Amino acid sequence: MSRRRPRRAPAPILRPRWALPERAATPEPVWRARRAVLRSLGLGVAGALLGGGCEGLAGEHEEAGDQRGLGALPRARRPGSTIPDVYPAPRDPTYRVGRAITPARVAGGHNNFYEFSTDKERVAELAAGFASRPWTLEVAGEVARPGTFDVAALERSMPLEERVYRFRCVEAWSMVVPWTGFSLRALLARVEPTSAARFVRFVSAEDPTQMPGLRTQPWYPWPYFEALRLDEAMHPLAMLATGVYGRPLPPQHGAPIRLVVPWKYGFKSAKSVARIELLRSRPETFWSRLEPREYGFYANVDPATPHPRWSQARERLIDTGSEVPTLVYNGYGEEVAGLYPRGPSRPA
Repeated sequence: MSRRRPRRAPAPILRPRWALPERAATPEPVWRARRAVLRSLGLGVAGALLGGGCEGLAGEHEEAGDQRGLGALPRARRPGSTIPDVYPAPRDPTYRVGRAITPARVAGGHNNFYEFSTDKERVAELAAGFASRPWTLEVAGEVARPGTFDVAALERSMPLEERVYRFRCVEAWSMVVPWTGFSLRALLARVEPTSAARFVRFVSAEDPTQMPGLRTQPWYPWPYFEALRLDEAMHPLAMLATGVYGRPLPPQHGAPIRLVVPWKYGFKSAKSVARIELLRSRPETFWSRLEPREYGFYANVDPATPHPRWSQARERLIDTGSEVPTLVYNGYGEEVAGLYPRGPSRPA
């Protein structure tokens, strides 16, 4: 006669500090049923207009339909569209920031995108006609399986999710944005970095026929280029965004695919990425080539280290104009501080 072995107590679930308690999350059957009803009514993406809940869930998707916020995007899919029917993606409730989401109209009308203009308020207008579909993303360098990926195919094959992140500009303004996309490391896993890979370089699109800033500002070393250490790129917080506010990325936000690294200043998050290269040695970056004293390679958000021309101790919320204290690593210190043993401004 065999004896039953005593059952072991299940291992405790260790959750990050920003995890949402399960009791506070909307049950999946309720969420899916609501989404099905909205689609049956023909609301599609605009179904989020009826949303509710915390952190401005209704407001951010309501304003996603505002032409001033996200540009001339179709409210419904059209025959022959190259945009997959994957928006809005489910929100991952673990990414919570304790601040209200910036309205889409405000975030979509305040953009640094020099390829179009240095005037933040004009970028959306000048980029409105930017043709970002179809689009391919090349991944090359120190990888076992280099390749060129169709962005629409990535949207269909990758596990898209919405993440609410803080966004902190080096110019001391900030916002809170609901990005849709997938972890950068998921794409890197497909190409299999070799043991020689140490850095990841991102190169943006360069199309003077569509990007007037390339023609009017020839003194810049176009195309735009940025880089991360490989371990930074592999961190779960680093993502490639293909959407925002429940819809595909509009041009002013870096359509159709951009980098988002929330613990670093915004200029690290290259827009309209066309090529990713894995390298052995640390490459130059766009702004560190131009002004190395002002824009270093790492660019971790650090309130204790001022920019040469202004303090970084506080930041201005672009939707309200109020000032709040800046958080070290933009509030993601518990997640990323281990990458930088000597601190945010002395990482090497």
